[in-house]
Amino acid sequence: MHLFTMQMGITIKRRFPEFLELLSQVTDPRKRPIYNVEELLMAVLSMFLFKRGSRNHADNTAVKGNYSHNFERLFHCKLPDLDTSDRLLKTLDAQELEEIKRKMVQLLLRAKVLDKYKLFGMYHLIGIDATGLHSFDYEPYPECPYKTSKNGKRTWTVYVLEAKILCSNGFNFSIATEWVKNPVDREYEKQDCELKAFKRLSKKIRQMYPRLPIAIAADGLYPNDNVFKICKSNNWRFIITLKDGNLPSVWEEVNLLKKAGASITFKAYDTEGQRKITTEYCIINNNDYKKHTINFLETNITSQPLVTKKDEKTTHERFVHITDLEITKNNCKTISDYGRQRWKIENEGFNAQKNNGYNLCHKYSRKSFNATQNYYQCLQIAHMINQLAYKTKNVKNMIGSHDTLKSFEECILIIMIGHNLDNFQSPNFTCQMRY
Repeated sequence: MHLFTMQMGITIKRRFPEFLELLSQVTDPRKRPIYNVEELLMAVLSMFLFKRGSRNHADNTAVKGNYSHNFERLFHCKLPDLDTSDRLLKTLDAQELEEIKRKMVQLLLRAKVLDKYKLFGMYHLIGIDATGLHSFDYEPYPECPYKTSKNGKRTWTVYVLEAKILCSNGFNFSIATEWVKNPVDREYEKQDCELKAFKRLSKKIRQMYPRLPIAIAADGLYPNDNVFKICKSNNWRFIITLKDGNLPSVWEEVNLLKKAGASITFKAYDTEGQRKITTEYCIINNNDYKKHTINFLETNITSQPLVTKKDEKTTHERFVHITDLEITKNNCKTISDYGRQRWKIENEGFNAQKNNGYNLCHKYSRKSFNATQNYYQCLQIAHMINQLAYKTKNVKNMIGSHDTLKSFEECILIIMIGHNLDNFQSPNFTCQMRY
């Protein structure tokens, strides 16, 4: 177990060898600092790495046993209190931490860590989605979205739009962030606000990753002319969920072609455990929508038990996607599977950050929106490091020996507090990290 406690340090050293130097390069406005800027940022990152959930909880943990000493052994820097770090985050431009996040992603791309998860071996799947973080009874930043209750009370909610690299093994890395804005004196409208934020986010992605081959995966909010234009202008491919009723002209054409027998329809069969899986595909290529040509894919999955039991029921799932990729019998399963990975940005991304210890919705800074943005970026960086550490094959086996991931993480804290890592063998920084 102590080897995994050192795994975070190994991960940082192997994947991001100049990590502390990266942190040290951010602007430091302080006049007579006691701690280096990288130490202040590392303290915030460790709060998320060890899932302390609040600044107060992190500070209380830091003074227990050997935690502070082991922190210095792992990360090679001193551990300040989080109030000191908070003062830095209130003044630090959030773009600087996002730039650090970009450089970390670029290092992973150059090392080809994510290559085997590409769509058709060519495109990185980028999930797009927004989520609400905090609610306030005052406007935390200009143009923050708000809603008005029946009694006339306004509540402002901070929304963020994320672009994340999605991988079949569960990797879910933030590559760019855009804060959702709403016009002054206008109620929050999800479609209008989120799509405008996507336009800004797409420009940021293009600037930050100009040569990255991308396939956009998005939910039923995104099939529209402007999104198609953005993808085309950036040479991005897309696989977008199409809900019933969205793009009526496309649905009308699809239904006519289905009745005329012009669609390609076939079934595939498989077994999973004690269940028989029947998947029916319906393919219609070259549908016209305004000045775009889009392709239609409907997937119906029926799962039924091989042996009938009382608690075993037949289940049905239906997924409909539109894409600019040509669909064939040979690639329709891959396109459908990658399109359905969009849910990972919700479940393995936002939900994991909200409910699995990172405490995304906690107000780490109640009065400074600038600090809020910086805490958010620190959380995304820490989540990236943790995923790279947790999803190595040897660590996954260690986690599997525990009842839950939470109990595994509690053991790590016990070692950080109750043991002295100096007494253990130095970690092997040249070992292979397999995923």
